[in-house]
Amino acid sequence: MTATPQFWRDDALDFIEARSIEDGSSVHYDRHSHETFSIGAITAGSCIYLNGSTRQRISAGSVVLMNPGDAHACNPIGDERWSYRMLHIDVPWLATIQQDVGITRDRFLPFLTAATTQPALYAGLNRLHDVLMDENAEVLEKHEAALTFMTAAQLALVSRQEPETCTSRGIARAAEFIRENFKRPLSLREICAAADLSSSYLVRAFKREYAMTPHAYVVNCRIEFSKAQLRKGLPIAAVAHDAGFADQAHLQRTFKRIVAATPAQYRA
Repeated sequence: MTATPQFWRDDALDFIEARSIEDGSSVHYDRHSHETFSIGAITAGSCIYLNGSTRQRISAGSVVLMNPGDAHACNPIGDERWSYRMLHIDVPWLATIQQDVGITRDRFLPFLTAATTQPALYAGLNRLHDVLMDENAEVLEKHEAALTFMTAAQLALVSRQEPETCTSRGIARAAEFIRENFKRPLSLREICAAADLSSSYLVRAFKREYAMTPHAYVVNCRIEFSKAQLRKGLPIAAVAHDAGFADQAHLQRTFKRIVAATPAQYRA
């Protein structure tokens, strides 16, 4: 275990940053604040969590939330291993999601909850962190994961009903755009532009309509294309390139996961 923090950033997703530490038992933080909204998961050990006038002991399985400007600190208790994962999220991006789900109309609404032990939020934050840190995950997949988790977090902690104001016509346009462009890297922004829908609405509605996220739909299109090319007897490396996979190994992994056979087995 190491006390060295790990960071993840991507210029293509400049609204979110991830940080983690595997053993922070020797770390001490003074009270501080961020311009961003911060949300983190305690993954091992216990700590004293300070946020404003609140002081509480929290342990593994807890999720902490810090609004922009909240003076806070988390420090481990004793010598036991203490680890956490933290996300720092730009407020304008988060405010857009709040508007999409009907929490607020024109500004960021601070969270009233400083800490929670809701299992779904804890598991969701860890899933998102894993996707962000995965070097093999595409930008579209990471963007989707961030939207899905932060939408779920806000709906779980704020009792509001999200409006369904967009039609399925836009979702159909999104699917058509993906089918026409799946061979190249796609961003969520351009899919949304083609559908004329907001990103948080698109991800939710697309999954309802097609039982998969836009990224999963992209991958499925690539696999179907690859199967057709393999039936023609084309070389696997060439098929991987033409279908939009990063390399042959990427095609191999994805093909086996979806088809339950390797490309070579399928071609034979």
